[in-house]
Amino acid sequence: MTKQKVVVLRWGHRHRDQRLTSHVALTSRALGASGFVLADITDVKVKETVEKIIDAWGGDFSFEMGLPWKQVVKDWHANGGVTVHLTAYGENIQTSDVMERIRGSGKDVMVIVGSQKVPAGFFSESTSDFNVAVGNQPHSECSSLAVFLDRFFEGKELSGDFISHQKKKIVPQVRGKRVVDV
Repeated sequence: MTKQKVVVLRWGHRHRDQRLTSHVALTSRALGASGFVLADITDVKVKETVEKIIDAWGGDFSFEMGLPWKQVVKDWHANGGVTVHLTAYGENIQTSDVMERIRGSGKDVMVIVGSQKVPAGFFSESTSDFNVAVGNQPHSECSSLAVFLDRFFEGKELSGDFISHQKKKIVPQVRGKRVVDV
C-alpha cells in the first residue's frame, strides 16, 4: 500500500446531513484514510458515532471538527500536502491520468468533499491542487469518496486489518453474520 497519508475534509453539513456525514467519515476510515475533518461546524452525534466504531472495530483514525476549512487547507499545503477536490466537474478519474499524478506527487493527500453547493473558490489552485470527477454526472459524495479511495489505494485497502485497538472482528462467510471478540 502507498505510504502517502490520506485525510478527508468534509465541507458543509446541514442538520439533515448528519447520517450522510457519518457515512462519509466511516467510508473514509474503512477504505484507508487515516483521518477526517468536519470543517466549520461541530456535531457531537457524528463524532460519537465515529468514535464508537473506532473503539469497537479498531484502527488508528483521527477525527477533528469545528476547524475553519480555509485554515485546514492552508495548513495542509504549508506542511507539504496536496489537496484533491472531488467534484463532478473535475478531471475524469477513468479517462485521465489524474490518479497517477496524485500518487506520483508522493505527498500526503487531503480529499475535500462537500455536502452542499461549494464556493467557486474550491476549484482554484489556492484550494485544490486537483479537481477530480468520479464520472461527470451528479452523484453522492460518499460514493465518489469510496471510488476515489479504492482507486488511490489500488484495492489494497479492502484486505486491510484494523488490528490496532480492535475489540471486534467480522469473520467473512458465505452466508450469515459472524462477529468475534478479539
